[in-house]
Amino acid sequence: MQLLRAAKSVAIVGMSNKPARASYFVATYLQSDSSYKLYWVNPALVGKTVLGEPGYASLQDLPEAPDIVVAFRRPADLPGLAEEAAQIGAKTLWVQLGIHSEEAMQRATDLGISAVQNRCIKIEHGRFHGNLHLGGFDTGVISAKRQLRDA
Repeated sequence: MQLLRAAKSVAIVGMSNKPARASYFVATYLQSDSSYKLYWVNPALVGKTVLGEPGYASLQDLPEAPDIVVAFRRPADLPGLAEEAAQIGAKTLWVQLGIHSEEAMQRATDLGISAVQNRCIKIEHGRFHGNLHLGGFDTGVISAKRQLRDA
Protein backbone atom coordinates (compact mmCIF):
# COMPACT_ATOMS: atom_id res chain seq x y z
CA MET A 1 0.00 0.00 0.00
CA GLN A 2 2.84 2.40 0.78
CA LEU A 3 4.31 2.00 -2.71
CA LEU A 4 0.95 2.68 -4.35
CA ARG A 5 0.11 5.64 -2.10
CA ALA A 6 3.49 7.34 -2.57
CA ALA A 7 3.52 6.99 -6.36
CA LYS A 8 2.50 9.81 -8.66
CA SER A 9 3.38 8.22 -12.01
CA VAL A 10 3.34 4.73 -13.55
CA ALA A 11 4.92 3.43 -16.75
CA ILE A 12 3.46 0.25 -18.23
CA VAL A 13 6.21 -1.57 -20.11
CA GLY A 14 4.73 -3.97 -22.63
CA MET A 15 1.56 -1.93 -23.04
CA SER A 16 -0.69 -3.17 -25.84
CA ASN A 17 -3.24 -1.36 -27.98
CA LYS A 18 -5.34 -4.54 -28.05
CA PRO A 19 -8.29 -4.37 -25.62
CA ALA A 20 -8.16 -8.12 -24.94
CA ARG A 21 -4.65 -7.87 -23.45
CA ALA A 22 -4.08 -7.65 -19.70
CA SER A 23 -1.90 -4.54 -20.03
CA TYR A 24 -4.74 -2.68 -21.77
CA PHE A 25 -7.23 -3.75 -19.09
CA VAL A 26 -4.90 -2.62 -16.31
CA ALA A 27 -4.29 0.68 -18.10
CA THR A 28 -8.01 1.42 -18.46
CA TYR A 29 -8.50 0.77 -14.76
CA LEU A 30 -5.58 2.97 -13.70
CA GLN A 31 -6.72 5.71 -16.07
CA SER A 32 -10.24 5.79 -14.66
CA ASP A 33 -9.65 4.96 -10.99
CA SER A 34 -6.30 6.43 -10.02
CA SER A 35 -4.64 9.82 -10.05
CA TYR A 36 -1.38 8.50 -11.54
CA LYS A 37 0.27 10.10 -14.55
CA LEU A 38 0.47 7.15 -16.94
CA TYR A 39 3.02 6.30 -19.64
CA TRP A 40 2.87 3.50 -22.21
CA VAL A 41 6.19 1.87 -23.16
CA ASN A 42 6.28 -0.37 -26.22
CA PRO A 43 8.33 0.30 -29.38
CA ALA A 44 5.33 -0.81 -31.47
CA LEU A 45 3.31 2.11 -30.06
CA VAL A 46 5.72 4.92 -31.01
CA GLY A 47 3.82 7.52 -33.04
CA LYS A 48 0.49 6.12 -31.86
CA THR A 49 -1.83 6.95 -29.02
CA VAL A 50 -3.61 4.41 -26.86
CA LEU A 51 -6.38 5.56 -24.52
CA GLY A 52 -5.39 9.11 -25.39
CA GLU A 53 -1.74 8.73 -24.32
CA PRO A 54 1.31 8.50 -26.59
CA GLY A 55 3.52 5.43 -26.78
CA TYR A 56 7.24 5.55 -26.00
CA ALA A 57 9.98 3.21 -27.22
CA SER A 58 11.77 2.89 -23.88
CA LEU A 59 11.88 4.17 -20.33
CA GLN A 60 14.68 6.57 -21.34
CA ASP A 61 12.28 8.29 -23.75
CA LEU A 62 9.78 9.26 -21.04
CA PRO A 63 9.52 12.95 -20.08
CA GLU A 64 10.04 12.04 -16.40
CA ALA A 65 11.15 9.08 -14.31
CA PRO A 66 8.03 7.16 -13.29
CA ASP A 67 7.67 6.15 -9.67
CA ILE A 68 6.52 2.65 -10.63
CA VAL A 69 7.55 0.64 -13.68
CA VAL A 70 4.96 -2.08 -14.32
CA ALA A 71 6.30 -4.96 -16.40
CA PHE A 72 4.25 -7.02 -18.84
CA ARG A 73 7.35 -8.74 -20.22
CA ARG A 74 8.89 -12.19 -20.41
CA PRO A 75 10.93 -13.24 -17.37
CA ALA A 76 14.15 -13.22 -19.45
CA ASP A 77 13.67 -9.49 -20.17
CA LEU A 78 13.18 -8.48 -16.54
CA PRO A 79 16.75 -8.27 -15.20
CA GLY A 80 17.61 -5.77 -17.95
CA LEU A 81 14.40 -3.88 -17.24
CA ALA A 82 15.39 -3.67 -13.56
CA GLU A 83 18.67 -2.03 -14.59
CA GLU A 84 16.91 0.34 -16.98
CA ALA A 85 14.37 1.33 -14.30
CA ALA A 86 17.14 2.05 -11.80
CA GLN A 87 19.16 4.05 -14.37
CA ILE A 88 16.28 6.44 -15.04
CA GLY A 89 15.47 6.91 -11.35
CA ALA A 90 12.30 4.83 -10.97
CA LYS A 91 11.48 3.86 -7.40
CA THR A 92 9.74 0.52 -7.95
CA LEU A 93 9.81 -2.35 -10.43
CA TRP A 94 6.41 -4.05 -10.38
CA VAL A 95 6.22 -7.39 -12.21
CA GLN A 96 2.67 -8.41 -13.03
CA LEU A 97 0.70 -11.40 -11.82
CA GLY A 98 1.95 -14.72 -13.17
CA ILE A 99 5.43 -13.43 -14.09
CA HIS A 100 8.43 -14.48 -11.98
CA SER A 101 12.12 -13.55 -12.04
CA GLU A 102 14.10 -13.87 -8.85
CA GLU A 103 17.11 -12.53 -10.73
CA ALA A 104 15.23 -9.33 -11.63
CA MET A 105 13.94 -8.91 -8.07
CA GLN A 106 17.46 -9.30 -6.68
CA ARG A 107 18.94 -6.96 -9.28
CA ALA A 108 16.31 -4.29 -8.56
CA THR A 109 16.91 -4.58 -4.83
CA ASP A 110 20.69 -4.45 -5.30
CA LEU A 111 20.25 -1.28 -7.37
CA GLY A 112 18.22 0.37 -4.60
CA ILE A 113 14.70 0.19 -5.97
CA SER A 114 11.71 -1.63 -4.52
CA ALA A 115 10.69 -4.84 -6.24
CA VAL A 116 7.27 -6.50 -6.44
CA GLN A 117 6.50 -9.61 -8.46
CA ASN A 118 3.54 -11.86 -9.17
CA ARG A 119 1.08 -9.13 -8.17
CA CYS A 120 -1.37 -7.21 -10.34
CA ILE A 121 -1.16 -3.47 -9.77
CA LYS A 122 -4.84 -3.15 -10.69
CA ILE A 123 -5.93 -5.73 -8.12
CA GLU A 124 -3.66 -4.32 -5.41
CA HIS A 125 -4.76 -0.73 -6.10
CA GLY A 126 -8.40 -1.82 -6.05
CA ARG A 127 -7.90 -3.78 -2.85
CA PHE A 128 -6.56 -0.75 -1.00
CA HIS A 129 -8.96 1.75 -2.58
CA GLY A 130 -12.26 -0.13 -2.41
CA ASN A 131 -12.51 -0.88 -6.13
CA LEU A 132 -12.23 -4.67 -6.37
CA HIS A 133 -15.80 -4.87 -7.64
CA LEU A 134 -14.74 -3.09 -10.85
CA GLY A 135 -12.79 -6.10 -12.06
CA GLY A 136 -15.14 -8.81 -10.93
CA PHE A 137 -13.32 -9.34 -7.65
CA ASP A 138 -16.21 -8.50 -5.34
CA THR A 139 -15.50 -10.57 -2.25
CA GLY A 140 -18.88 -9.90 -0.66
CA VAL A 141 -17.14 -8.82 2.54
CA ILE A 142 -18.98 -6.04 4.31
CA SER A 143 -16.78 -3.85 6.44
CA ALA A 144 -17.15 -0.65 8.42
CA LYS A 145 -13.47 0.05 7.76
CA ARG A 146 -13.04 3.31 5.89
CA GLN A 147 -11.64 2.88 2.37
CA LEU A 148 -8.58 4.86 1.27
CA ARG A 149 -9.05 7.04 -1.80
CA ASP A 150 -6.49 8.59 -4.14
CA ALA A 151 -5.98 12.30 -3.62
